[in-house]
Amino acid sequence: MQQITILGATGSIGVSTLDVVARHPDRYRVYALTAHHRVEELAAQCERFQPAVAVVGTAQTAQTLRRLLDQKGVKTEVEYGAAALCDVASASDVDVVMAAIVGAAGLAPTLAAAHAGKKILLANKEALVMSGQLFMDAIKASGATLLPIDSEHNAIFQCLPQSYQRTLGSCGVAKILLTASGGPFLNRSVDTLEAVTPEEAVAHPNWVMGRKISVDSATMMNKGLEVIEAHWLFGVPASLIEVVIHPQSVIHSMVSYVDGSVLAQLGNPDMRTPIAHALAYPERIESGVSAINLAKIGQLAFQDPDFERFPCLKLAYDALLAGGTAPTILNAANEIAVEAFLNRKIGFREIDRLIARVMDQLPLGDVADIDTVLEHDLRAREAAQSFIQ
Repeated sequence: MQQITILGATGSIGVSTLDVVARHPDRYRVYALTAHHRVEELAAQCERFQPAVAVVGTAQTAQTLRRLLDQKGVKTEVEYGAAALCDVASASDVDVVMAAIVGAAGLAPTLAAAHAGKKILLANKEALVMSGQLFMDAIKASGATLLPIDSEHNAIFQCLPQSYQRTLGSCGVAKILLTASGGPFLNRSVDTLEAVTPEEAVAHPNWVMGRKISVDSATMMNKGLEVIEAHWLFGVPASLIEVVIHPQSVIHSMVSYVDGSVLAQLGNPDMRTPIAHALAYPERIESGVSAINLAKIGQLAFQDPDFERFPCLKLAYDALLAGGTAPTILNAANEIAVEAFLNRKIGFREIDRLIARVMDQLPLGDVADIDTVLEHDLRAREAAQSFIQ
């Protein structure tokens, strides 16, 4: 019986994780659930899964959750704040941590889990984007296990030989191929993208995701962040990480080998597949996802990404090549820009322009420690807010 903490339990990844966990009550028990402010959803999850601890963002939200749990007769302990998130991610009773808090807010608890040597299921890509070397050093030093949950990185992991040790060329690995759906605007005229609304941007054709990550998919910043994440996860330079648009989202990613072979992982677009794979690794368990019907799909299409249509993807490659705190600045500016777009303060095509402006203005630094990362993150957010105003 493994005990699991789910950071970001009310989001789409958290909900899918609980669905898989519920299918295997003999294997997994929920130790802690966390959410920022969606207390009603969290209270319902606590009633069903009876975790030892629940963590929310503020004292006021904690009071509301405590009242709801008292009404249901649930004895779960309620905590709040950033320190409490780190506590439930590193608690001695915890075996597995699902890191699914969106954005920079997930960095500290995910790092806490790494330092504590946990089995980390990484859905929070910002942990690697913002502090790649620091995070990987913490994993190595503690002996923690790191398993990717993003469908693309999980697919790459499944296509790599088990003996792969993050050394380019070992086991004949030549290149990594990250697939991308292209989002809702793949075939829309570029000169009409200025008029894109938040409602249009969050309507992903294949995946059910949160609003922020849906906008990132529409701009392809999500894929850009995945390029940076793949660099740290698999030890591959930017020049050997290729993005391929694949609108059907059936092939989740591929690995190319020096002998000309290309291995691909296929499946229906449902996050329960990579979640179940990582939860049980190296075993396989039932996830609730049906097998794909290739005859029904009929055909699989591919094309190269267009940087004019998706300038955020190029910005991410540029940040990876620049190194240092450039990915931190990229991520912070993007979070502010997407939030402003969703709140109708800026237009869709102003997202990439705002990010580029922040990256051009701020000086880079070396990622010496977590304080440096957070300092550059804050500077980038302040600069982005200033430009918006």
